[in-house]
Amino acid sequence: MKNERSANLPVAVIGAGPVGLAAAAELIGRNMQVVVLEAGPQVGANIRHWGHVKMFSPWRYNIARATRPLLAAAGWQEPDLDSIPTGQDLVSQYLGPLADLPTLREVLRVGTRVTAITRVGLDKLKDADRESRPFLLRLLQDGKEVDLHARAVIDCSGTYTHPNFGGAHGIAARGERAQAGQIAYGMPDVLGAHRVRYAGKRVAVLGSGHSATGVILDLISLRLEQPTTQILWLSRRRDLRLAFGGGAADALPARGALGTRLRNAVDAGDVSVVHPFALDDISLDGDALVLTGMDGRSVTADELVVATGFRPDLAMLGEIRLDFDTALECPRSLAPLIDPNVHSCGTVRPHGAKELAQSESGFYVAGMKSYGRAPTFLLATGYEQVRSIVAELAGDHEAAARVELDLPETGVCSTDFHPDLQGAAASCCGGAPKTDVSACCVADEAAKAAGAAGCGCSDTAAPVHVPEARTASCCG
Repeated sequence: MKNERSANLPVAVIGAGPVGLAAAAELIGRNMQVVVLEAGPQVGANIRHWGHVKMFSPWRYNIARATRPLLAAAGWQEPDLDSIPTGQDLVSQYLGPLADLPTLREVLRVGTRVTAITRVGLDKLKDADRESRPFLLRLLQDGKEVDLHARAVIDCSGTYTHPNFGGAHGIAARGERAQAGQIAYGMPDVLGAHRVRYAGKRVAVLGSGHSATGVILDLISLRLEQPTTQILWLSRRRDLRLAFGGGAADALPARGALGTRLRNAVDAGDVSVVHPFALDDISLDGDALVLTGMDGRSVTADELVVATGFRPDLAMLGEIRLDFDTALECPRSLAPLIDPNVHSCGTVRPHGAKELAQSESGFYVAGMKSYGRAPTFLLATGYEQVRSIVAELAGDHEAAARVELDLPETGVCSTDFHPDLQGAAASCCGGAPKTDVSACCVADEAAKAAGAAGCGCSDTAAPVHVPEARTASCCG
């Protein structure tokens, strides 16, 4: 970086989850100063909320390469790389031991919330001398406000604490806030800590993604013990096939199995399905929730679980110059690769510091937060992001550009349900393009050959570096 006044300052990493700690390990590996700021009382604070949930990906995708030598030197026993951890396993067997290492422990500040980020002496409007000014992070520690200066900032704070509302318009449904006592968000521990709340009740689950699927399957297990439990699935989708996923074609068997189990449960009548259902209003009839859609249809339930995804908290970035996609709220050049409107693959083309860089030099968003409102993030993506970002901060531009992202395919794309493209893909989106180098996959290539702009996988406005050694790109 050109910032001489900041040369002796640390890089501030926000969030002590898997990606934040991986960023710290990358910085330590390059002998760069770092401070990790975690709002929660412990590392992995967000993950602890869903510790009961089994992940899709096996351990081999969940351990950052930069952390291995640090852990190995401390005698850490690596778990079976083919086994699949729960969220709690990820914390207890990986993040906890990592945070206990002296090199990490001395740079970690828990119970420290970042409330604002700016440049020392400047607001967002001022240009003069901007890049040479250090970042100023306003922190809340033990009820007191303190400031921290940093040469660069990597925001890995995630999105888990900001779930989407259930309302169809992107805001809370009418009555959603008023009836909050009977509404849960994300993935409540239906079979454990929250069992009493749901056993024997009429439970509606709103959503069409993996979180909603997991909650529904847990409720089915609960009903084996409490037969009076009733399960209602409310989905905004007209076509449920995307919700069922890729099944056996999914390179992550646990992820594919979820969709298969859900399809079987629906076929067996274990779940009542109402779709397409766009929630508009929530009221009470006695103690029961009355859930009314935009089309006027109503269903009743004792409890509602809203599993409609998450969104990034951008409040603390009000004085940072961001180049974000206006819809997805993610870095602009990443948006076309992950837009769930047109692209449902679990893989993206290689991307790193170049694609994640913001108008504010030295500021990056990484990890789940970098995906904005898109739901397809995997930890391996975040690990590669921070490896590239740290290389760029260290001045190793060659290493920063040499991003090799190799993620398992979902086995299903939105293009699988496009009438002009069905059958084009042998795998997710068909793999790498055959002849058109401007396309990112076979489905994108076929769409362009037919005169369309593409299938939504490619980004003609923002070129993405793809290493020559990699033969498979987006979705392949």
